[in-house]
Amino acid sequence: MVSIAKVIVDVPTMQTNRPYDYGIPEAFESQLKRGMRVEVPFGKGGRKVQGFVVEIQHSTDYEGTLKFIDNVMDLTPVLNEEMLSLGTYMAATTFAFQITCLQTMLPSVMKAKYEKKIRLVSESIDPDIQKFFKDNLEISWEEAEEKELLVPLMKLKQQQLVEVIYVVKNQARTKKKRMVKNLLTFTEIKEAHDSLGKRGPKQHQLLDFLETLGEETTSVEEITQLTELTSAVLREGANKKWIEIFETEVYRDPFKDKEFAQTEAFTLTSSQAVALAPILKAVTEDRNETFLLKGVTGSGKTEVYLQTIAETLKRGKSALMLVPEIALTPQMVNHFKGRFGEAVAVLHSGLSVGEKYDEWRKIERGEAKVVVGARSSIFAPVENIGVIIIDEEHEATYKQDESPRYHARDIALWRSEYHHCPVILGSATPSLESRARAQKKVYTLLELTERANKKALPEVEVVDMREEVKKQNRSSFSLVLQEKIRERIAKKEQIVLLLNRRGYSSFVMCRDCGFVLPCPNCDISLTLHMDTKTMKCHYCGHEEGIPHTCPSCKGHKIRYYGTGTQKIEEELLTLIPEASVIRMDVDTTRKKGAHEKLLTAFGNGEADILLGTQMIAKGLDFPNITLVGVINADTALGLPDFRASERTFQLLTQVSGRAGRAELTGEVIVQTYNPEHYAIQLAKEHDYDHFYQHEMLLRHRGGYPPYYFTILITTSHEEELKAAKKMQDIIQVIKPVIKPETILLGPTPKAVARVNNRYYYQTIIKYKNEPQLFTILHEILNQSQREMAKGLQVSIDSEPMHFI
Repeated sequence: MVSIAKVIVDVPTMQTNRPYDYGIPEAFESQLKRGMRVEVPFGKGGRKVQGFVVEIQHSTDYEGTLKFIDNVMDLTPVLNEEMLSLGTYMAATTFAFQITCLQTMLPSVMKAKYEKKIRLVSESIDPDIQKFFKDNLEISWEEAEEKELLVPLMKLKQQQLVEVIYVVKNQARTKKKRMVKNLLTFTEIKEAHDSLGKRGPKQHQLLDFLETLGEETTSVEEITQLTELTSAVLREGANKKWIEIFETEVYRDPFKDKEFAQTEAFTLTSSQAVALAPILKAVTEDRNETFLLKGVTGSGKTEVYLQTIAETLKRGKSALMLVPEIALTPQMVNHFKGRFGEAVAVLHSGLSVGEKYDEWRKIERGEAKVVVGARSSIFAPVENIGVIIIDEEHEATYKQDESPRYHARDIALWRSEYHHCPVILGSATPSLESRARAQKKVYTLLELTERANKKALPEVEVVDMREEVKKQNRSSFSLVLQEKIRERIAKKEQIVLLLNRRGYSSFVMCRDCGFVLPCPNCDISLTLHMDTKTMKCHYCGHEEGIPHTCPSCKGHKIRYYGTGTQKIEEELLTLIPEASVIRMDVDTTRKKGAHEKLLTAFGNGEADILLGTQMIAKGLDFPNITLVGVINADTALGLPDFRASERTFQLLTQVSGRAGRAELTGEVIVQTYNPEHYAIQLAKEHDYDHFYQHEMLLRHRGGYPPYYFTILITTSHEEELKAAKKMQDIIQVIKPVIKPETILLGPTPKAVARVNNRYYYQTIIKYKNEPQLFTILHEILNQSQREMAKGLQVSIDSEPMHFI
C-alpha cells in the first residue's frame, strides 16, 4: 500500500490552507518526515512546485489518479512539530496562507536562490558513498540527486554523519568586496584641501567624502553609487596615500573580533527581588503565566531578565529574548554575551545572510541556549524553552506590516503555552492593551517604581515654542536648550537630542507658485536628502535630483521646508560650532554594523551630542548623558491615529529615561507647540498611571482598543475604480453576518491613497464579539484569489498598529 504525504503547496495564484495528497515513492518512504520540503507536480501541465509535508498517512479520500512526490529538498525536517502547529494557528489568526506562515519561519538562506551542498562531518561512512565526495568532502545536492544518494544520505544525516550547508549562488564572485579605508586625520584632510587650492574638484569631493566617512570603511560600489566619484578618482586617492583600497569577505562572524567582558549577577534592589520571585516560581513550576514588568526607566529590568535566564539555564532549559530595534541589540548583546558567553545567539536584520544562517544553525543544533534578536527571532528553532522575554513590549515594530501580519507578542504567548513556560513583557510605558489585561488579571503585574541607582527620575521642563517665536527666535532650538547644551559641553557631559524625522527637510516648495515636488508614483511629496543630494520618496523608493528651477512656473525661488535630522545637525553646528555630533537615523545606519559603531563611538565620548530619530529613544544606557532635548514633541500628535497620544507619551517617557542613569543628575527639555496637551504634561511628571486612566476614558468614549477588537481590510489596484468596487463588494458580504452593535468605518481611500501607482481603499471593523467574522473573512480571502492573480490585492489585518 502506498503511503500518502499531505503537502501544502506554494502556488501564488491558488494559495490555500488545504493540503494536497501525494503518493510517497518507495525510495523515500522510510525517510520522509513531517516538516520536510518536497518538489511535486501541480495542475494539468504537471509543473513542478515546492511544498511542505504536513502529514503522512496510509490512506487518501482523493478519487482521481494520485500524483507522486518528485523529489525531496531536505535530508531532515526544516520545521519541527511545534512550528508546523504554529503555522496552522498563524494562518487562522493573521489571515495569511499557511505556506506564507511556514516560509516566514525559515531563515532567508533556506529560501530559493541558494545552492545546497552535503558535507561530510565524519569520514566513518560507507566507502561506496564516501567515494562520491570530492577532496573538500562536499558534494552538490544536484549530484547526490543524480547519483540517487539522497536516501542513504538521509539516514546518515539522522546519525549526524553529514550536514546540509547553504551557499549563496555566485558566492565566489561576490565573496570579496573592494573596500575603501580613510588614512587621513581631520587635520590632514584640511591640509590636503589647502595644498590642492582651486585645482582638482573631484579630489576636493573625495576629501569631503573622507571627512564624513571618518574611521569607518565603505565599499567602492557604495561610493560610486552615492557620489559622483569614479574608480579612477579613488585610485588617484590611493596613489596619494589618502585612502587604502583593499578586498574583504562579505560574510563574517558578527562577533569574531569582539571581546566581551564577563559580568557577574548584581545584588538586586528590594523591588527587583520582589518582582523576580514570582517569575522564578513560574519558571521552576513550568507554568505559562504572563508577567507585565512595568519598571520606570533605569529601574534595572535587564538585570531581572538576566537573573531569570540564569535560573532557566540552570534547569537545563533555553531562553528567548526579543528587543524591538536593531539599535538596541548591540547593548543587549553586550549584556547577554557578558553574562552567558558562547551560549548566546543573536538574530536581527543587521546581520548578513551567512551570519544569520550560522546563528540559526547554532540554535538548531542546541549549541546556543539563549537567543537575542528582533521580531522574527520569535520563530527561532529553540527547543525546551524555559522563558520568553519581550523588552519594550509596547513597541509597534513587534507587529509585521506584510503578510503574515503577526504580532510577536501573540506568537510568544502561543509558544509559552506549548512549552509551559512564563512570558515577561517589560516596559516603562506598557501598551494600553497589556496594562488593561493586567488590570483584568489576565497578566500578572509586577512593578519597579524606582531607579536601581536610587536616583530621582530627571527633571522635565516643557518649553512653549510659540513664546520663542514671540522672542524672535526662529531657530529649531529654544534659547534655554541652546544654553543647556553649551553648559553640558563645557562640563564634558553628553547630550541626546531626539527628532522624530529623518532626511534634511520635509519637502521643497516654490515660493512663487506654491508647487511642491511630488513623487510620480505616490500621492506624497518627495523628501530632500542632502547627503546624497537627491529627492527621495519614503514610500516607493523613487529618487531624483534636487530641482533648481520650479518645474511648474520655471521660477527660481525653490525653498526647503520642514525639519529633518540632517538640517537640525547643520543648524546645531551653526549655533554651537564647538559641538561634535553623531547623527543616528535610517540614513546613517544603513551600513552593516553602523548602529554599533555609532553607539560605541558615543559611549567612548567621541561626540558631545547624539542626534537621532526614534531609534535613540529607548534602551540606551550611557552614564555620561545628563541632558535630553526633544526638538519637536508634536510630530505624532498631529496624526489622525487614535494611538497618537499614547505613542507621544511613550516616546517622551522613554527618551527622558536616557538622562541621569548613573551618578550625574539628568535633565530633559521638551519643545512643543502644544504644551498643555495631557500626553506632554503627564510625560513631564513621569506619570504613567494617570495617563493610562485618562487615555482609557477617551478610548472607551471613542470605542477603540482595548474596549473593542479591530480589523483593517485593505484593497488595492492600479485602477482606482476596481479597488473601490472590491471594497464595496466585501462590505456587502460582511454586513449581513455582523451584529448591529459592530461598527464599520469606511470604505474610504487610505490617507496616502496612491502608493507605487496603486490605489488603496480601506474599511475598519470595530467589534466586541463576532463568532462568524473570522470565517467569513477567510472565505472572502479565498474567493478573491482569481482577482488577485489579475492584479487586485486584498489584505486583512487583525489588530492593526496603524490605521492611516
